[in-house]
Amino acid sequence: MTTPASSAQPHLAQRILGAPPARVAVLGFILLLMMSLNTDVESSYAGQPLKAVAHTVALAIAGLAVYLGYAFFVERRVASELSVTGMGREFAIGLLIGAGLYAACELILMALGIYRVTGLNPWATMIPAIAMAIGSSVYEELLFRGVLFGSVEKWLGSWAAMVVSSLVFGLTHLINPQATLEGALFIAVEAGILLAAAFMLTRRLWLSIGFHLAWNYTQSAIFSGIVSGNEAQEGLIRSTTRGPSWLTGGNFGVESSVIALVLCTTCGIVMLLMAVKRGKILPPAWKRPG
Repeated sequence: MTTPASSAQPHLAQRILGAPPARVAVLGFILLLMMSLNTDVESSYAGQPLKAVAHTVALAIAGLAVYLGYAFFVERRVASELSVTGMGREFAIGLLIGAGLYAACELILMALGIYRVTGLNPWATMIPAIAMAIGSSVYEELLFRGVLFGSVEKWLGSWAAMVVSSLVFGLTHLINPQATLEGALFIAVEAGILLAAAFMLTRRLWLSIGFHLAWNYTQSAIFSGIVSGNEAQEGLIRSTTRGPSWLTGGNFGVESSVIALVLCTTCGIVMLLMAVKRGKILPPAWKRPG
């Protein structure tokens, strides 16, 4: 899975910082601070969407650089999870899956007469969500799949890493406005499994980043939906949604609907089965051959 950056024996500090608990604490904390800065940038340039996008892209690149640098200089390895091999293909597939799954949720609601299109807004309304989608997808995937999943997997194996990363990912959404425990648990299951499966299947982060980006962007910029309990922003489609919250997701957004739970979890299980079939599941450290 990893390639040493150097054949020399690592120093004690490097061994400590490269251990899973320290990796989560140190690298995770740095990325969390950068993600907070990214949120501040989005707020500061709320009325200047192009500047917000430019700054968010720069911060995303900085976050990737920090992750790569920590792997090379501290963990003494090449971060294969950010390898450019297959990057374009996996990212594009992730975009298609993310946009397709969200659109499918809305089309089902439309067929049930719950979601009704009332008009269209100017194309420019689709620009502001780009910054949000890039920032959330890059930083959350680096944190939850790259740092947390990768660290837990190193000691406890893939299944434990999926459970831990999914639960933490879901529960962190409780800090969002209009958050509900139900919505957080739905995200833990549907998105936690799917995104972890995407990482296990490819052993890279590009598929999960692509899915995460496209889901959030399609939800906000195209369908004007609520993203995980945050305030809904005006997107391309003007619409009305009237129906039971177990179908619509209520004030938390479609992520908290049974429709998304079924569709996304099913997709995640399919990818999990593919990962198992291809031998991509890592056992706990004590069960690995020496």
